[in-house]
Amino acid sequence: MRIAFKEWAVIVDALGRGGQIIILRKGGISEGRTGFRVEHEKFLLFPTLFHQQRESVSDAAQQRFDGLALTFPPPDRVRLEFGAEVVDWSRLDNLAAARRLDGQHIWRDTVIAERFEWGKEKQIYALAVRVLRLPQPVELAVQPAYGGCKSWIELATDVPFTHARPVLDDVTFADHLIRFRAALNLRSFTGPLTDARA
Repeated sequence: MRIAFKEWAVIVDALGRGGQIIILRKGGISEGRTGFRVEHEKFLLFPTLFHQQRESVSDAAQQRFDGLALTFPPPDRVRLEFGAEVVDWSRLDNLAAARRLDGQHIWRDTVIAERFEWGKEKQIYALAVRVLRLPQPVELAVQPAYGGCKSWIELATDVPFTHARPVLDDVTFADHLIRFRAALNLRSFTGPLTDARA
């Protein structure tokens, strides 16, 4: 696997612990005119320490962040521990829809509102992902191409993904997914990514 998705380290931690299955994404300024798109069904989670993330999450998550910061690799290295598979997603065209996901993630309400309002398009994407732990953590050198405010990157080297295992058992994951879909009034989704929820 070479495709990776950049996300705050504290969110990757929450996903990796099974604390949430949701990724919320507006899209960065480097995404281009079309903005963010769900381009890949499977990818690695690439943790970052950008954007004042400590102040943007719940109090409990802030404590987790403090511990993570002590063990995070130096800026020229990245440690990959998890991958993900997109199970469902929706483009949310009003803030009320995003707020129905409260309690299912660690972002503060103010951060969700700021993300929603930023830019010309008043929308945000909500992804439900099945998170998998890699057989062993992989540390890589950070390349210049990985920088910038963008979601998707292609790594310079392959990372073993075949034997990654889900962090949540099937029943627990199904419970999370039911809550996600119920909050957004989504029917069970099994189609290709390009046909979904736009």
